[in-house]
Amino acid sequence: MFAQERLQAITDLLARKQKLSVSELQKSLKVSPATLRRDLAELEETGKVVRIHGGVMHPSYFNGEPSYDQKARESLSAKVAIAHAAADLVPVRCNVFIDSGSTCAEIGRRLLMRKDLTIFTNSIPLIASAQNVEAKIVCLGGELRVVNKALVGSLALDWLRNLAFDWAFLGASGVSMEGGLTTTELSEAAIKQEVMKRSKTRVLVTDASKWGERRAVCFGKFDEFQIFITTDFPEAALKEVRKQGVKVMIVTEENN
Repeated sequence: MFAQERLQAITDLLARKQKLSVSELQKSLKVSPATLRRDLAELEETGKVVRIHGGVMHPSYFNGEPSYDQKARESLSAKVAIAHAAADLVPVRCNVFIDSGSTCAEIGRRLLMRKDLTIFTNSIPLIASAQNVEAKIVCLGGELRVVNKALVGSLALDWLRNLAFDWAFLGASGVSMEGGLTTTELSEAAIKQEVMKRSKTRVLVTDASKWGERRAVCFGKFDEFQIFITTDFPEAALKEVRKQGVKVMIVTEENN
């Protein structure tokens, strides 16, 4: 593949996915790390990409929060692998809360056919999937946050204050040791924090693309979770997470 073809391929991929890791680009383009670095440097100079730790982002990504549909397309195979591992953890006869993110929706879809479960959620995509299912589904009321198809706000919080969960699966928009677990908006953080208060077993689920990201609102720290399911996070970071008493589960995309 010639240089201009590679540059065009990179911009085409970013137009579809908005954010790509270096490993994803190398796998897709089949080029050496040195060649990829040169290509990305050239694209960065022309303003066609924004380089971040471990990957690149489309410039439009910073114009506002990506939509749920955009996020659902990113790192899909990683989300599916995480969802398989997470769903296998849930024992029989449980009340389970499923968060509104795209990774959590994948988990929820794998639990819908279990008639021994009651699933609580504020995720519109998961609710839309709940047709001809075995599980009992309880939908939180609230205000629709269109960009990520979630029910939030004071009504949703009022509902949560009357509930308790055996297991809760929560996602994050950004994850770092310094900034903790972050999300983009106060109403999202409020829902997550209330769920964490009311859950016996809290599971954080996020793929490695979120590592090093820091969004506007912190909703928690690693030590507030019993389990962390992820993909190929930096080993030094995982060591620090384990020191805080969190069980870390690493999955690979081939597991799906």
